[in-house]
Amino acid sequence: MKKNDNYSKEYKKYLKKVRQKKAFVLTSQITILIAFFAIWEILAVTGAIDTFILSSPSRILIQIGALFKNGTLFYHIGVTLLEAIIGFLIATALGSFIAILLWWNETLRRILDPYIVVLNSLPKVALGPILIIWIGAGMGAIVAMDILIMIIITIISMLNSFISCDKNKILLLQSMGANKFQILFKLILPNSLLDFISVLKINVGLTWVGTIMGEYLVSSAGLGYLIVNGSQVFKLDLVMASTIILCVLAALMYLIVSWIEKALKKSRAH
Repeated sequence: MKKNDNYSKEYKKYLKKVRQKKAFVLTSQITILIAFFAIWEILAVTGAIDTFILSSPSRILIQIGALFKNGTLFYHIGVTLLEAIIGFLIATALGSFIAILLWWNETLRRILDPYIVVLNSLPKVALGPILIIWIGAGMGAIVAMDILIMIIITIISMLNSFISCDKNKILLLQSMGANKFQILFKLILPNSLLDFISVLKINVGLTWVGTIMGEYLVSSAGLGYLIVNGSQVFKLDLVMASTIILCVLAALMYLIVSWIEKALKKSRAH
């Protein structure tokens, strides 16, 4: 017997509507994407836009094909992807850990609060030349820039999630003899799980910003390097091709986080 056989007719109708709505949303998203590239190509072919400046989908595909043929496509993608993933993992883990420390020690939180606010408002790209001097012109400086972009946002978001936990629940656990360590792992962290997923979604976007900013400043490989190199020699097909690849990578990374979110919601529902 199928699981759905136990459901009422009304609930089956509801599930059908939900599936239809999801299908409509997905179809609309794909249609908009196809229409965008189709209109772009038509405008390019008819001469309505200058392909030297705005390129075209067909020219972008030709450029990607050329990068694939000379063997540099996956090399540059791999370099940027590695930098982005390293920065993403370090910033998320370190930022969450610092947020836990600040939640644990209220005095430390009050001392560091104004500094966190100032660091959050500081334009991180201004620290780029300093990072290059401190760390050197290489992947380390790029990853450091990536971490700087994300870590303060991670600290603030996770700390706010920890602090906003229901005080009555904390008092209940304390009345039952729970120590701070038990409160953290039994209440605070589980309660902030969905907020952590939201932080991951934010960091998915920020990690690419940080990585490309770092590659703009100092790099000899990667998609940011291709964008800078292409703009310097006026190869806008290369610039647009690299940008499109970045969009695809960011979308894939976001889909992975969304899949993790759905899995966690299902596990919590059961």
